[in-house]
Amino acid sequence: MAKHVELKNHLREIFYFRLRLAISIGFVLLLLATLLARFIYLQAVRHDHYQTLAESNRISIVPIVPNRGLILDRNGVVLAHNYSGYTLEITPNKTPNLEATIGELSALVEITPKDRKRFNKLLAERRNFETLMIRNRLTDEEVARFAAQQYRFPGVEIKARLFRDYPYGTKTAHLIGYIGRINQTDVEQLEENDLAANYRGSDYIGKTGLEQSYESELHGATGVEQVEVDSGGRAVRMLSRTPPSSGNTLVLSIDAKLQEIAEQAFGNFRGALVAIDPGNGEVLAFVSKPGYDPSLFIDGIDTQSWDELNNSPDTPLNNRALRGQYPPGSTIKPFMALAGLHYNTRSPSYTIGDPGYFTLPGSSHQYRDWKKGGHGSVDMFKAIVISCDTYFYSLATEMGIDNIFNYLTRFNFGKKTGLDLEGETSGLLPSQEWKMKRYQQKWYAGDTVSVGIGQGYNLVTPMQLAYATATLANNGVGYKPHLVREVRSSRSLENRLIEAKPAFDLQIPTAHLDLVKRAMTAVTQPGGTAAQAAAGAPYRMAGKTGTAQVVGMKQGEKYDASKLDERHRDHAWFIAFAPAEQPKIALVVLVENGGHGGSTAAPIARKVMDYHLLGKVPQPLPDLSGEWVEEHD
Repeated sequence: MAKHVELKNHLREIFYFRLRLAISIGFVLLLLATLLARFIYLQAVRHDHYQTLAESNRISIVPIVPNRGLILDRNGVVLAHNYSGYTLEITPNKTPNLEATIGELSALVEITPKDRKRFNKLLAERRNFETLMIRNRLTDEEVARFAAQQYRFPGVEIKARLFRDYPYGTKTAHLIGYIGRINQTDVEQLEENDLAANYRGSDYIGKTGLEQSYESELHGATGVEQVEVDSGGRAVRMLSRTPPSSGNTLVLSIDAKLQEIAEQAFGNFRGALVAIDPGNGEVLAFVSKPGYDPSLFIDGIDTQSWDELNNSPDTPLNNRALRGQYPPGSTIKPFMALAGLHYNTRSPSYTIGDPGYFTLPGSSHQYRDWKKGGHGSVDMFKAIVISCDTYFYSLATEMGIDNIFNYLTRFNFGKKTGLDLEGETSGLLPSQEWKMKRYQQKWYAGDTVSVGIGQGYNLVTPMQLAYATATLANNGVGYKPHLVREVRSSRSLENRLIEAKPAFDLQIPTAHLDLVKRAMTAVTQPGGTAAQAAAGAPYRMAGKTGTAQVVGMKQGEKYDASKLDERHRDHAWFIAFAPAEQPKIALVVLVENGGHGGSTAAPIARKVMDYHLLGKVPQPLPDLSGEWVEEHD
């Protein structure tokens, strides 16, 4: 049987072959056309965009942090400056095993538990791709030891940085303040104020004191470097550089030596001192005792140090001069006397008989004078010199709280002084309206009696009382107090002086001023409550002592400091100015739980005035913290 042979259709096969070939060629051409279109799109249409990206990969923008401005005292003494040093820093996301790495680093460079705590705190607050400091202020030997072994530690490097230093430490802590690491709150504020760009690369910002208040002057302007890098991110060459501008220098009105003498004069006492030039408002000394070491806060304070400061019964973080609020005690009496003269409630010759107490009409309650049995016949001059409570009880009652409030407000009581430091409190000058709003109670006559001698609801800050004293010394003309007297520009030769301008003129009659000033001068003469502190001075000092009650006494109970806990004893005040005829300095001294102003506060003022007026450097004061005398205002 013959086989069936199928013949191939060559024409059909050729047709399908050519079809497949055409499809393949068409597909290839389509791909080529797509590639060509994409190429044209990238090279022509998107050329500028991708050229910018390429340049960004090739060029690295590196911010250059400016040098922070200096802070000097009025004589050019440095109160805050910068110095260079080496830090050991870790980038967590580049370090395979962080704990093991730190352990191995400890064999080369000393890393204390305090360093570890600070590092862990920074690690919790910052992103893990940021460089974090594990040790600062490395010695040259430590730098050399690590450099020889650096290849073993990926993500760890030595950096040269500028550090802030405060040569006077605790003595100027509340005045100068400190800088600290920028946190998220700071970042948000910088962005809100459109300042974030100027802080690129910066780790620190002013946190308190003048470092905070004058941050815009001290920080400077950040510079920029354009650096060409290779594919590995290594710098090849610098393309351009815009140098940073250092921060401006602040020249203060503070006298560093006067500040040091004032701080040392307190001994072991707590308290505050503010000294002002009454003729221009310049603050000459600004002390809050005790202080703290501001360098603890620069790189983040460790938990132990924070607990010690925050929980200390001495509250070293409290700026007593600016924020401390205390009853003014008898230091309010010269101002009460001026108010009585202003409203014609009292004439200079008006005399009362002081039996040792004051009784409100229709009441049996006795408001005691500090002297049992009283002072006998007392006029206004004598009332200030001997600090007669009974006289001022009577004066306040007759004048009324409305007149007291209206007049003392003129001296800036109950208001902020406007000092160029953040965080000032306003004290409290009570009124009928204030009491109703605060306690939903009406004002009683007994409230007025207490206000008359600086007790009751009355509260002042040392800064406020210093401002009022300076205004009184300057015959009722008040200059806004300020700490910075000059800003020296780092960008030009121009220096900006802080011009002293009167803030107000109370237009106090000369006769009224003469009476009160003569009485305050007599306070420091034999027979006055501050006579001992002013004895032997070659200049005449005008002053007023004060005692501010901390705990109330029961009716008829005698005050005995020796039977009270130290922190329940009275605060001691002294306000003064000198020379009395033409004052060059006005000051306030507060000694917490110091008892009587004449024996604890006034001697401190004498030391300060002797140096400022005579250039006399005092011998160290004896420790008076355990000595209590039964004196009164």
